[in-house]
Amino acid sequence: MAMRQTPLTCSGHTRPVVDLAFSGITPYGYFLISACKDGKPMLRQGDTGDWIGTFLGHKGAVWGATLNTDATKAATAAADFTAKVWDAVSGDEVLSLAHKHIVKTVSFTQDSNCLLTGGNDKLLRIYDLSNPEAAPQEIAGHTSAIKKALWCNNDKQILSAADDKTIRLWNRSSMEEVKTLTFDTSVSSMEYVADGEIVVITYGKTIAFYNALSLELIKTVEAPAPINSASLHPDKDFFVAGGEDFKLYKFDYSTKEELESYKGHFGPVHCVRFSPDGELYASGSEDGTLRLWQTAVGKTYGLWKCVLPELGGSAANILPDTTGHLQTSVDGVHALMEDLGAENSEQLYTPTPEIKA
Repeated sequence: MAMRQTPLTCSGHTRPVVDLAFSGITPYGYFLISACKDGKPMLRQGDTGDWIGTFLGHKGAVWGATLNTDATKAATAAADFTAKVWDAVSGDEVLSLAHKHIVKTVSFTQDSNCLLTGGNDKLLRIYDLSNPEAAPQEIAGHTSAIKKALWCNNDKQILSAADDKTIRLWNRSSMEEVKTLTFDTSVSSMEYVADGEIVVITYGKTIAFYNALSLELIKTVEAPAPINSASLHPDKDFFVAGGEDFKLYKFDYSTKEELESYKGHFGPVHCVRFSPDGELYASGSEDGTLRLWQTAVGKTYGLWKCVLPELGGSAANILPDTTGHLQTSVDGVHALMEDLGAENSEQLYTPTPEIKA
């Protein structure tokens, strides 16, 4: 029997969620950071969506956010002309890096020693975090605002996407352009997959996969609606995408076949990413929420519990609600295991009053 997808809804933001990123898997699990136009990036436990803390200090919309691999550092890019580096354990601001315009994107090297930034001043900057007083290295070439910049090829190269309808590959040591891809429309998102050196690009209704080292095209897939973001599963079996029609789409990577689609958000989907273990994917939307979706619907994982009835009936995908009662969705019929008072088939998190992490 087909299980019903029951996403976890993470509330707390008051404006559109425009970027999100997962850490690697640490001894304490993995973590999720979200960037929002409310200027208050949030850190959550990755597998449950539980709110851990809010990074307070930006004075404008936050457009980009990332965590280093072991989730000890966070970085954010904002409209207040700064990129900030945070202690992701205490929530304290470690560095504020002044820019000349809105900053849109931040990316740590694998060793967390350098931070790459990009934004509306069209420049890529590389900051040495061990010597923050030193002037950053600057790379010029884009002719419009930079949307996304990522390290690739073991941090020896940089990929950047901009409103000039190009994606450019740069050599870190020479700081020279290696290759440029030009598109008919502006690129809406870019994801780098280190295992296999794949870059996932979205523009218009197209999801495109390129070799990150050569920028040679691997394949393209057309979606039913304009797409703002896409993410490839760690095993490369399938990928997910979200965009302007409020839906999340799941496609088979080999055959390009659309496998599933879900409508859970109440506004366009701005960002989507798989967790590092591939068990779930997170989406952020214009509606101000993040939602966590199971990769294998019905599997017991995180807050999702699968219970098989003893006598006939259908399997149920069960979630504990915020009061500790169990709530289940069976073949689209919302039932309660212990409490008839709960109403929603989605787990809703309301964060604790805002304090530093």
